[in-house]
Amino acid sequence: MATEWLTLSKELAEATASAGSFTVAVHTEPRGSSSGIIWRPGVVVTSEHALQRDEEIHITAADGQIVAATLVGRDPSTDLAVLKCAQAKATPSFGDTSSLRQGNLALAVGRTRASGPVAALAFVSMVASERRLWGGSSLSPYVRLDVALQSTAVGGAVVDADGRVIGLATPKFAHVGALAVPVTTIDRVVTALLEKGRIPRGYFGLGLQPVRLPENLRETLQRKEKTAVMVLEVEPGGPAHKAGVVIGDILVAINGKPVTRLEDVWAHLIGESIGQLVTGQFLRGGVARETPIAVGERPNGGD
Repeated sequence: MATEWLTLSKELAEATASAGSFTVAVHTEPRGSSSGIIWRPGVVVTSEHALQRDEEIHITAADGQIVAATLVGRDPSTDLAVLKCAQAKATPSFGDTSSLRQGNLALAVGRTRASGPVAALAFVSMVASERRLWGGSSLSPYVRLDVALQSTAVGGAVVDADGRVIGLATPKFAHVGALAVPVTTIDRVVTALLEKGRIPRGYFGLGLQPVRLPENLRETLQRKEKTAVMVLEVEPGGPAHKAGVVIGDILVAINGKPVTRLEDVWAHLIGESIGQLVTGQFLRGGVARETPIAVGERPNGGD
C-alpha cells in the first residue's frame, strides 16, 4: 500500500508541476491574486468575478516574471474573462470534459504571485449533460467538484488524470465546492470575445414576471404546469413589440416548450438564436394565440 501511495503522490506532484507551466497569477491590487490559464499563445483566461478591475492588470508567469495584461472582455454568465499578454506562451493540452464521471479524480491547479503553484485534489461529485445557470447561460457538460478551493486558485486549471486541462475552476455557481467550466464553453467565449469584445445576447424586449395560472385555465389549456410569465413591459420598437405582444399577455410556451419561469425564456436567447424566428404561445383574455417573434440582438451585448 505504501508503494501505491508513494507512486500516486509523485504523479500528483508531477501533474501539478506540469500544469504550473501554463497557469499564471492574476493581480490588480498590491496584495492578493487569483489564477488564470494560458489558453492560447498570448491569451489568458481567468475568473470574471475574481478580476477586480479592468485596468492595471498584471500576471505572474511560471518563471516569476511579472508582466502587464490587457482585458479583452468579460462574460459574467460563465464567469470567464479573457486577457491578452504577449509574454504568455506555454499552452496546455486539452482533454474531453464530457468524458468525466462521478468519482473521477482531478486536480485544481492555480498560481500565487509569490509562492508558485497551488494545488487541490478534487473529486468529481456530479456530472450532468447540461445545466442552465441563472442568467440564461448553460454549461454542457455541468461538472461539480468536491474540492476545497482557496481564493488564489480561483480561475485556475482543472486537469484530469492524464494532466490535460478539462476546465477552469470557479466557485461562483456552486453552493459547495466548485465547478469546472468546460473546455468547449471556454473556447466559445474566448473566440467571441477576441472577435467582438463582447458576448452577443438575444432579447425579445420584454419585462416579465412569473405568475400562477388559475386551475380552471390550466384545465382548459390541458396544462399541468402551474406557472407561466406575464408581460409587464414591452420595449417600443423591440422584437416583441413588432410581433404585436402587449402588456398583460401571459407567455406559456416557446416553440412548444412550456414556460414556467424566467429561465425558460432565457434559454431561447443565446447568441446562436439571434435572427431566428421563435413561436411564443400567449394568453390574452384567456384565449391562447401563437405569435412568431424574431430574436433580436441586445444592444451592447447585454451589458
